[in-house]
Amino acid sequence: MRAGTCSYCGDDEVFDGIPWAMSYLQPYKGGVLIAIRLQPRASRTEIGDVVGDELKIKVTAPPVDSAANEALLRLLSETLDCPKSAVKLVRGETSRHKQVVVTGLAIEAIQQKLRAG
Repeated sequence: MRAGTCSYCGDDEVFDGIPWAMSYLQPYKGGVLIAIRLQPRASRTEIGDVVGDELKIKVTAPPVDSAANEALLRLLSETLDCPKSAVKLVRGETSRHKQVVVTGLAIEAIQQKLRAG
């Protein structure tokens, strides 16, 4: 498959004005919604690739007492260089599939910082 093409259809499509590679980022109530596939108890904490329509993120924290969720929010806050209060978990408290809202940053800025991080 060519780099920069959709893993589903192979096209360089744009959906709702957002390139497929950014499909994990969506405008949401004064912020940006990030769809995440979280892997707790990983060997290291890192932001991975886009898999389907979710951004894969690994954290070393276990999924106990919200430790993995806290590690996720801390990692996003540091990577995006924004206050932790601007990063909120809105869905997926007990699931590996999570949705996080970031306020105060544009979609393009978030994508750029996630790629650089």
